Amino acid sequence: METKPLNRRPRLAHAVVTDLRRQIETGLLQPGTQLPTEPQLEAHFNVSRTVIREAIAELRAAGFVVPIQGKGMFVSETTSGTAAPLSPGEIKSIPQTLEMLEFRTALEGEAAAIAAYRRSASQEDAIRAANEEMRQLAEAGEATVDVDFDFHMAIARATNNSFFVEALARFGARSIPRSQFPNLVDATTQKYLLGVIDEHNRIVDAIADQQPEAARLAMREHLLGSQRRYRQLAR
Repeated sequence: METKPLNRRPRLAHAVVTDLRRQIETGLLQPGTQLPTEPQLEAHFNVSRTVIREAIAELRAAGFVVPIQGKGMFVSETTSGTAAPLSPGEIKSIPQTLEMLEFRTALEGEAAAIAAYRRSASQEDAIRAANEEMRQLAEAGEATVDVDFDFHMAIARATNNSFFVEALARFGARSIPRSQFPNLVDATTQKYLLGVIDEHNRIVDAIADQQPEAARLAMREHLLGSQRRYRQLAR
């Protein structure tokens, strides 16, 4: 590993991340290469173990390094060298994001079931319209967080129960997980978003067919899938 002592300055972990990313991106640290141990990194960068662990957590969350049990941390074989690391704030928000998804799974699974037998024709149209608008924005490469939230709000309104609407509206578009992770580029690719829209389509179809159990299951699968994706960031 190239030796390049760092001057002390605010956000030491960011400095460590920047230097290690540079070495990965330039090939000084090849895919499959084991990183130095924590004590070696502490000595190399002249920082504390806490700083090193924070830096490694950022690199791991961004997919630059992966752990191998009993051996240590290794440069990812699949990293493209173009992903940005999650910020410390993003990393700290992961547990809260998972809690939000758990809450939404309980709330919105039941909302979808109720909407399936209570929605009006115009409410069904509003759900479909929100999902279609999200598809158009995704294909155009434009932001989709707000219209994604609109889709879920349209289902809440289709319950014709104000408490579902109030509960979801309280959190707003920030309840959509990717709104909390601007550096998580994988969650904004067209492929990812079209996959989300396909999950939405299954929810829409079940509501349109007035199948409460199918609607509940489709919504639960959609939100549990999000939980699995974001839980990976915490590992």
